[in-house]
Amino acid sequence: MKEIPQISESEYEVMKVVWKYEPISTPEVVEKVSKEIDWKPNTIQTMLARLVKKKALQTTKQGRALVYTSLVQEHEYVEQKSKSFLKKFFGGTLNSMVLNFIENDQLSKEDISELREILSKRDTKDGEK
Repeated sequence: MKEIPQISESEYEVMKVVWKYEPISTPEVVEKVSKEIDWKPNTIQTMLARLVKKKALQTTKQGRALVYTSLVQEHEYVEQKSKSFLKKFFGGTLNSMVLNFIENDQLSKEDISELREILSKRDTKDGEK
């Protein structure tokens, strides 16, 4: 399994912009992140530099600007964080998490219907194999 660097919650906000718009230059990242979060440009540039150092991003120079592309795919990162979350809070099982939400009335009837539909589609898909 590919090793994925640790990305802080703040760095994750920057990564989300890179994933959505890559390849993307430093001024573009600063502009897009600043629309969502009240951070100074230097803070965003520092996070970009950290993400490059962690090998989550790579840069190429286009003219005078640095352009960023990701070295970590969003789905890989989300998968890793999901597994870590399940392991930390629910013994690594999705069933425990869903049961916890159901028992604590955290799922609406619509959520449960949607889950049933997803499982039904999954069963149909598995049956076709």
